[in-house]
Amino acid sequence: MKIVLARISLLIICALMLVRCVPKNKIIYLQDIDKNLTENTLSYHSVIKKDDILRITVSSENMELAQPFIQFINPTISNSLNAAGQSQLLGYLVDIEGEIEFPLLGKLIAAGKNRIDLANEIQKRIREKYVKDAVVDVRIINMKVTVLGEVNRPGTFELEYNRMTILQILGNAGDLTIYGNRKNITLLRDVDGVQKSYKIDLTSVDFINSEFYFLQQNDVVIVEPNYAQVQAAGFNRNASLFVSIASVLLSLIVIVSRN
Repeated sequence: MKIVLARISLLIICALMLVRCVPKNKIIYLQDIDKNLTENTLSYHSVIKKDDILRITVSSENMELAQPFIQFINPTISNSLNAAGQSQLLGYLVDIEGEIEFPLLGKLIAAGKNRIDLANEIQKRIREKYVKDAVVDVRIINMKVTVLGEVNRPGTFELEYNRMTILQILGNAGDLTIYGNRKNITLLRDVDGVQKSYKIDLTSVDFINSEFYFLQQNDVVIVEPNYAQVQAAGFNRNASLFVSIASVLLSLIVIVSRN
């Protein structure tokens, strides 16, 4: 009977090990980086979309000349004030037609352009008629990315900068758990008003040279559980019941073996 008990215990241990073990080649990032990483320059431009909010600043050596192009929110009527109680720059909403209304220049098409091209266009038009040395900067201030699934800190993250990679946002989310499937990350992206999904393999360096390496506003990154976690999910939910049953059975076996 003792031999039977030992065999049962060994089978239980082996079963738990099989459920929990994750192969090394499924958890290491960028396994082929030494062989396949190219030296090509990575280009990235934040593409402006409808409903984006833009912060557009115009500067000049003589700021009085640039003043007509700088709009502020009145601190007496705004609930979004900084610590010093000073006025804040007004954000420009890209409307349903993909346009913004800019001081003196009127309607400008923004959607579909990257922020550098829009800045250059505004700068050129201001220099032609108003301020010869005007310098324009455009930033997208509603940059948010959501990370869901098998990460340590899932949630929606506001991006301070307009340049963020998928590796960086996963770092912000506390990295994948050991049970995250690194070979099948899902990226949801709005492309011209249509939600599209893409698959990314973090164990291969190929995605670094793809269009998905840099994130765009409102992207959603979903990390699905790996096979071991899926298989263990049912066991985990009923773990206490299984332990209770196993304890009763082992107790019965011990009592019988003594007799």
